[in-house]
Amino acid sequence: MNVLLKIASTHLLARKKQTAIAALGVTFGIGTFIILVSFMTGLNGLLDGLILNRTPHIRIYNEVEASEKQPVELDDSYSKKFNVVHSIKPKKSQSNIRNNRSIINALLNDPRVKGVTPQVSARVFYQSGTLLLNGNLIGINPLEEERLYNFHDYVIQGKPADLANTDNGIILGAGVGKKLRLNVGDYVSMVTPDGEIIRLKIVAFFQSGLADIDNLQSYANIKSAQRAAKEGPSYVTDIHVKLHNMELAEGMSYEMERNFQVNAIDIKRANAQFETGTSIRNLITYAVSITLLIVAGFGIYNILNMLIYEKMNDIAILKATGFSGGDVMRVFIYQALLIGIMGGIIGLAMGYLVSLAISHAPFETQALPTIKTFPVNFDGRYYIIGTVFALVTTFFAGFLPARKASKIDPVDIIRGQ
Repeated sequence: MNVLLKIASTHLLARKKQTAIAALGVTFGIGTFIILVSFMTGLNGLLDGLILNRTPHIRIYNEVEASEKQPVELDDSYSKKFNVVHSIKPKKSQSNIRNNRSIINALLNDPRVKGVTPQVSARVFYQSGTLLLNGNLIGINPLEEERLYNFHDYVIQGKPADLANTDNGIILGAGVGKKLRLNVGDYVSMVTPDGEIIRLKIVAFFQSGLADIDNLQSYANIKSAQRAAKEGPSYVTDIHVKLHNMELAEGMSYEMERNFQVNAIDIKRANAQFETGTSIRNLITYAVSITLLIVAGFGIYNILNMLIYEKMNDIAILKATGFSGGDVMRVFIYQALLIGIMGGIIGLAMGYLVSLAISHAPFETQALPTIKTFPVNFDGRYYIIGTVFALVTTFFAGFLPARKASKIDPVDIIRGQ
């Protein structure tokens, strides 16, 4: 063993209580950092999943809007006059996306696109005797929804595949099922705005955690939704696009608007407030975590500073026997690093064990009914960051007292004795 390292370890063992306190400062600093950042990033990932997993990267739709040019503007006799038109009505247009099959085929051939899912939205009324409840029937491809958007995470009874295997099936919102006292296997009657009655078999229930959705929305095959909308097989109201790289969504949405003459909105514009909230939560998490490590470093600095005053005689003896100021400085830096290594290892173990216990703690939320325990992120990068930060913090915490010790004149110490 290196002589200086041996001297450093001897000093630490001679003051076991102070060494333990300093190591515990690092332990709790690193441990708390691991616990906090693992739990907070896991929670942020859960919240992101509520939006990102169920939201397409790009949504293509047909917006009903007023005509850009009014008839008065087309009359040459009024071209040089100041015209004011009040109460402009939207032009007659359908929510159907024209040439949707060509658009879908073009997107599927784009290497940037992971998947495309058409949807049909139809207004309906859920019927229970003479009672009618407002509803919204969404026609989907259940297998593609499950593959691209983790649709199964919201299905609390049954499976999305059951809808694919049942032509007249429906996945009913949990709120609707509760109000109408329905179970899987029962039939639900729906009335279209034209008065037609449609009966579909309940194959599953879904729960989003949002009462406004669970009390209104349900999912069926695209053909059933087209029938409820009184439209043909080419009728599609939305096209959802999933990309391999979400960062390309904004640019591609404008590209789609130009190429296909449709309305398109990307996930960042659609969820701008959510993105801001996620950034703020991450900033707070890392700020608090790093502060804990810095506080632990100051604790080590105070202990090593006091240790120098207690070791004045040892410093004088080291210098009197031929050790240089640099050797003395390395002794105290070794002490700081040994404290950092010991405290860091214990802190990593403590952080992992507590995080593991949290990940097994019961956690039930209506937003994600399939989640049964608290979300914890066991990313190895956080353990590496904690280790590096512990060593860097303890190094600088020991460097300042060590430099001070290296400048002590042994003659002054002996004269003072």
